Amino acid sequence: MPRLSALLLTRRFAPLFWCQFFAAFGNNYFLNALVFLILFETGQPEHAVLIPLATAVFIAPFFFLSALGGEIADRFDMARLTQRLRLLEMGITIFAIIGFIWHSVAMLFVALLLFGVIAALFGPIKYGILPRILTRAELPAGNALVEGATFIAILLGTISGGLAVHYGGGPASLSFLMIILSLMSFGASLFMPPTGEAAPDLVIRRNILGSTFDVLKYLRNDRRMVWGAMLAGWFWAVGAYTLALVPPLVKNVLGGTEIAVTVCLAIFSIGIATGSGIAAWLAAGRIILWPTILAAALIGVFAVGLGWTTWQLVPAAESRGAVDIFSSVEGIQIAIGLGGLAISGGLLIVPVMAALQAWAGVDRRARVIASVNIVTAGFMVGGSLVNATLQAIGVTPPELLVILGIGSLLAALAIGHTLPASATNDPS
Repeated sequence: MPRLSALLLTRRFAPLFWCQFFAAFGNNYFLNALVFLILFETGQPEHAVLIPLATAVFIAPFFFLSALGGEIADRFDMARLTQRLRLLEMGITIFAIIGFIWHSVAMLFVALLLFGVIAALFGPIKYGILPRILTRAELPAGNALVEGATFIAILLGTISGGLAVHYGGGPASLSFLMIILSLMSFGASLFMPPTGEAAPDLVIRRNILGSTFDVLKYLRNDRRMVWGAMLAGWFWAVGAYTLALVPPLVKNVLGGTEIAVTVCLAIFSIGIATGSGIAAWLAAGRIILWPTILAAALIGVFAVGLGWTTWQLVPAAESRGAVDIFSSVEGIQIAIGLGGLAISGGLLIVPVMAALQAWAGVDRRARVIASVNIVTAGFMVGGSLVNATLQAIGVTPPELLVILGIGSLLAALAIGHTLPASATNDPS
């Protein structure tokens, strides 16, 4: 199996890795600063419903623009496209900074939507470029690094965003890191080697809806692709669903401070990265699918256990710090449940993405990834809206976790019945 550290030292992979890492860091720093402002600065528990809605705003562009991004990525050089997108993102960063200065929640939500647009257009490049710069044997390791880095970026964005709000960071301090991250992402993109044009004769369609239906139609004609897209969608829906539950769960049930919320999100992010590394180790240079069944079942077990543990707790009457929470028996149980759920998620997504990249044709790989992103966006937005709706009608975070766990156990059964290739052999 290619060593993860060896890939990080290569000119063909390292610039992409750092470009997407700093971009994800910046997006999640902004998103989590907004979440903490909503949850802790307003002081209104009912405003927690805005948290899953914020996630939905960021993800919605993936549903509408992924197909366009896939066509552009197949038509043009992916490295040059990345540089242009990162340059546009710098302008959006300035717009977001103005929103912080004016204390305009409306402007911040518009900026969040625009960040989502850039992310949606970059998505087909982020995964579609990997088979062009890596060998087939390197795909599991490359995907593990990208997935792990994405969630480490979420972790760092969460920590820095939470600390900035906790310590009363004003617009200047919030804006400084956003600018630095945007510049570093753009700088890394400048070192990406040219990839060439996979489909130079492809005509970009102006009808965005038409492009979306076309890529989904292609996906529908290949049962393996449908299977992979559904699993990828489930993974990201679980991630969005869980990440939206953690802040209100910690604050309203455990009585935790911003730092306690940050610790829980850190556990989740490190868990995803750990699970991704385990998946790459199990693959040993192959693309194997049996871990997806085990991973979905474990997600269900840990989600039900986490929900049951927190369901029995009486909401804290006063704020508790991270040390108070995680030095208790229930705090340790929560850490184990959240970490186990996250590790299982990393174990699920790496073989799925590696298989999709290997199955897709060279001249339309980015469009295949775009179609997967559309399905994934549908899962995430749907999950976020269901989450928000259930919270609005009074369903508690522990109850929502039990619902998630039951759903994932059913998903494990479905995966076992629909596995498109031998669970132990490299699918071709």
